[in-house]
Amino acid sequence: MIVSQILKSKAVEGVLTLGSDASVSEAAAIMSDRRIGTIVVSDDGGATAAGILSERDIVRNLGQQGAGCLAEAVGRMMTTKLVTCGMGDTSDSILGKMTEGRFRHMPVVEDGKLVGLISIGDVVKARLAELAMERDALEGMVMGH
Repeated sequence: MIVSQILKSKAVEGVLTLGSDASVSEAAAIMSDRRIGTIVVSDDGGATAAGILSERDIVRNLGQQGAGCLAEAVGRMMTTKLVTCGMGDTSDSILGKMTEGRFRHMPVVEDGKLVGLISIGDVVKARLAELAMERDALEGMVMGH
């Protein structure tokens, strides 16, 4: 399965972004309200990604600096070295990158523009659906259908 198919299967289209000058507490509130694990940071209205802020980034900084870090700007805490994928990348390659890099969310970029965000959950769900279809096809062949 490829990234474009995974994005089509998602219930919500688009990418939630937040400017780098927003506070970490604002980002945490949005993540909590929406029950999401990351926010893409963009200062141009979501056309490009400047960074990504995850729950892990917030917890790591809380542990190191204490609650005061919640007043800091997202831009000071976000991960700026992004690993991205394109619409034609396969689910297997995405899982490999996520596992190797130990992260759970990946921006999808096409022609330099941010077009989506996929999570490891999205990829696993797509992979399980793919395996179920393969199983059904094999069962059909064995049963003579």
